[in-house]
Amino acid sequence: MGRQKTQSGGCPCGSGNSYEACCGPLHQGVPAVTPEALMRSRYGAYVLGLEAYLLETWHPGTRPGPLGLGEDAVRWLGLEVVQAPVPKGGEGEVEFVARYKVGGRAHRLRERSRFRLQEGRWYYVDGIFPDA
Repeated sequence: MGRQKTQSGGCPCGSGNSYEACCGPLHQGVPAVTPEALMRSRYGAYVLGLEAYLLETWHPGTRPGPLGLGEDAVRWLGLEVVQAPVPKGGEGEVEFVARYKVGGRAHRLRERSRFRLQEGRWYYVDGIFPDA
């Protein structure tokens, strides 16, 4: 999941904002204020190959070992947020569709991600795949 450039200075998460006004500060350590902001920044981190950020924002209870970004030639094509309800009690969910290509073949990943607020920071916990 190699490093890709942002298009026209836009954020790779597809928010329509510049990288500097969107995911850039989060990638530099500013905490995400919502689960959706964290999910978008994590998608941007996959696009840009920021493995350390992905691991730092993964909840310690479910965090995997090294992700091996860059081992597959993945080209991320876009992100659509399907729903992002208001979080309740320090728990949040975001459902999204991410489109990508591997080996010239297009794919889409639909996930309902769960997030947890801990010590003032949102963390990705896990996800389920409704299309699977």
